[in-house]
Amino acid sequence: MLKKVVIVGGGTAGWMAASYLKAAFGDRLAVTLVESGKIGTIGVGEATFSDIRHFFEFLGLKEKDWMPSCNATYKLAVRFENWREKGHYFYHPFEQMRSVNGFPLTDWWLKDGPTDRFDKDCFVMASVIDAGLSPRHLDGSLIDQPFDEGADEMRGLTMSEHQGKTQFPYAYQFEAALLAKYLTTYSVDRGVRHIVDDVREVELDERGWITGVRTTEHGDLSGDLFIDCTGFRGLLLNKALSEPFISYQDTLPNDSAVALQVPMDMERRGILPCTTATAQDAGWIWTIPLTGRVGTGYVYAKDYLSPDDAERTLREFVGPAAADVEANHIRMRIGRSRNSWVKNCVAVGLSSGFVEPLESTGIFFIHHALEQLVKNFPGADWNPAHRDLYNTATSHVMDGVREFLVLHYVAAKRSDTQYWRDTKTRAIPDALAERIERWKVQLPNSETVFPYYHGLPPYSYMCVLLGMGGIELKPSPALALADGAAARREFEEIKEKTRRLTRTLPPAYDYFTRLG
Repeated sequence: MLKKVVIVGGGTAGWMAASYLKAAFGDRLAVTLVESGKIGTIGVGEATFSDIRHFFEFLGLKEKDWMPSCNATYKLAVRFENWREKGHYFYHPFEQMRSVNGFPLTDWWLKDGPTDRFDKDCFVMASVIDAGLSPRHLDGSLIDQPFDEGADEMRGLTMSEHQGKTQFPYAYQFEAALLAKYLTTYSVDRGVRHIVDDVREVELDERGWITGVRTTEHGDLSGDLFIDCTGFRGLLLNKALSEPFISYQDTLPNDSAVALQVPMDMERRGILPCTTATAQDAGWIWTIPLTGRVGTGYVYAKDYLSPDDAERTLREFVGPAAADVEANHIRMRIGRSRNSWVKNCVAVGLSSGFVEPLESTGIFFIHHALEQLVKNFPGADWNPAHRDLYNTATSHVMDGVREFLVLHYVAAKRSDTQYWRDTKTRAIPDALAERIERWKVQLPNSETVFPYYHGLPPYSYMCVLLGMGGIELKPSPALALADGAAARREFEEIKEKTRRLTRTLPPAYDYFTRLG
């Protein structure tokens, strides 16, 4: 049985991998992590999916253990601003879609919604976010049970096995560098060997398998399995093993970003418990509120905008608080490695693949890859079936997310600049084009979205289509014959629940002050 794992590269991906493997296998697996002291965290992976709670549960951590150390906040949704037109916004929330008489509530909303805001009519989270409230009361109780920490009856299931059974009402936002630091301590305390050094060479045997990595000061580090967490460099998988990279840029042209970490008085500003994506002339700006600062960045396509103009736009967007903050310019490699597991090397994180962070999928990709690695961990015989299952699962996740992100641009009504006009004529995956034609006459369901697990349930597609406004949608013709009384009661129940929650929930900042 394999006993020695070497993780090359630290940051969020490396330390998530180290901590997860230790939680899974304990002292039965020797784990070494080697990272350069010269390479920092990129800083665009600060928001997550709601499934990330299973990562922390797997490590045996409660929110009070790690959130204060990472300046973490709750994320109840993604807020999209100016994608339909300037001044318009809508939410894609973490909230189970209700159904009435076999039809999703959004279908009833298309037929006869109470207002023009599907997100506020069909979900309670939209109004909770607008009010800047926490999803937990000051005593720690959650707005929807039975989601108490440690009490989940489905604990131990992977994300794909869990999807569709429940919807946890929030995800997390955190400072990526601080999470890496926290997980460093967690991992080292549990026996991970931590080496700060530069990898100079990757050593291969006659079969082309990795036998070790040569470092500047610590010499050769040998292992059985090597995990590539070297980011966009792909030092092991793409360079040493020459695994090809499949670009997504033909359909997702945004390949650059400029980021700022802006200190702010969050008590005065207040914490809006969501990640905001604000459309700009050549891309979009993310805004992520943490307990001591705001993380923000402009994601754009270099064919439409220069780095200097992107930075200037971002600073103007933030205002005076950004004046003395150093900008971090990033060139993003958009796409995925053809295979993320080759021979005895497994890529996790950016070396495996990446899409622009529009739906906060970076941390999700890491978490999903680690679940699949543990599930398919190789034995001494290196049965290729484990490798193939891993590669199939990780490829499907990234290809599915690609489709979902392309939909944002195709569905966005905005067309006031060349960048936005081109989103309507750019090539899109053939399967997505066919799906969109179906969605024009029937909202997405489990049978018509991307058919393999990729983390986004059908209601996510509904939210994007209804919110972006660029594709004409119709309710099911069957609703013309159906009695709408039950749907009207459901809309009224949501309205009443919203009133109750906005009266009783505390401001998000107040909750985190108590948690810390």
